[in-house]
Amino acid sequence: MTQPPPNTPPPPAGPPPAGGGFAPPAGPAYGPPVQYAPPTYAGLPSYPPPPPGYAPHPGLVPPTLAPNGQPLAGFGERLVAWLIDTAVATALAMVLFLPVFLWLWFRMFSEMMTVAPDGTVPPPDPGTMLTDFFLPMLLAEAGLLLVLLVFYWLYHVEYARRTGQTLGKKLMKLRIVPLDPTAPLTRGVLGKRYLVEFVAGSLVPFANYADGLWQLWDKPWQQCLHDKFAGTVVVKVAP
Repeated sequence: MTQPPPNTPPPPAGPPPAGGGFAPPAGPAYGPPVQYAPPTYAGLPSYPPPPPGYAPHPGLVPPTLAPNGQPLAGFGERLVAWLIDTAVATALAMVLFLPVFLWLWFRMFSEMMTVAPDGTVPPPDPGTMLTDFFLPMLLAEAGLLLVLLVFYWLYHVEYARRTGQTLGKKLMKLRIVPLDPTAPLTRGVLGKRYLVEFVAGSLVPFANYADGLWQLWDKPWQQCLHDKFAGTVVVKVAP
């Protein structure tokens, strides 16, 4: 049997190159691998637009801004500031009214415990109770209301006119500003707030509740009724 030669040359793959050597076998052409090109970050990434009806997460929604560009105060923040200011007014009322109340109570108790010549305690006279206790009590309450209205004017108008803040608003980092950013915060503007918030709130039943709760559904400036009447908003300020 005839054996093939040990070193059989490969089949010709084409014409030899001009410089000599062997040409690569014929087949598909292979180029260099494609290099990965990282995205550029010169600007914002180019994302496709969100689908119709898309809404961001509620926690990521920016706060509503007042016309001057500051974020509006929320209901909870204004409520805490109001509670602080109310505590200040209550402390003043206790200092002014408690001595009068104790004096009236002591006077009524002394007359009720008066002993008759026969050693018995007579029943209280309704006419005496009316003139000696209830009428003075009503007059004291009316005087207290008048004193508080004067205090509210000094506190919420004269004191707040300097910075747009009461003590409660300072602690909560809030400020009263006019709805018109170019308008100043004047005594007249704060006086209008005072008339609705304190005068009408003290004399008209349930007016103070309607005034304070109006912010919950007012759009877009989240104003209470005294804000709407005076043309003001309450904003957050930087600490």
